[in-house]
Amino acid sequence: MKKHTISVLVENRFGVLAHISGLFSARGFNIDSLAVGETEDPTISRMTIVVSGDDRTLEQVTKQLNRLIDVIRVEDLSNRDFIDRELLLFKIETTSKNKDEVKKILKETSAKIIDERESILTVEVSGSKEDINTLFERLAKYKIKELVRTGRIALAKEKE
Repeated sequence: MKKHTISVLVENRFGVLAHISGLFSARGFNIDSLAVGETEDPTISRMTIVVSGDDRTLEQVTKQLNRLIDVIRVEDLSNRDFIDRELLLFKIETTSKNKDEVKKILKETSAKIIDERESILTVEVSGSKEDINTLFERLAKYKIKELVRTGRIALAKEKE
């Protein structure tokens, strides 16, 4: 099954998120990631939805999304160039022996230490899926105590 990144512009109203997520679940799609926020216009929100599914079923869901009254525009970004990012906050356990090594790895990436305690570093990182995967591969031998993710956000690249 192919991963699809869908951008949906919607009216910023109560209940819109429930209608849209319900449409996906009714079609048997598991939403891998969902991020919603206001756009440059506070009356409009952008939803970035990442789902797995075949092209035909996704086409049906896209058509049904377009029929919803609160939906302004639906775009499957998977078939064009786009930029995506995700924000993560995580706590990583450290010891006096490995703290400098962990800090070095974090400094070599886009990660930023936002709180430091004796044995815990709280870290903020944003980037592409590949960047984040690379960071966690490098940190694999250390214990991640807690982690929270925003879900991916995405915008289509401008055509030149």
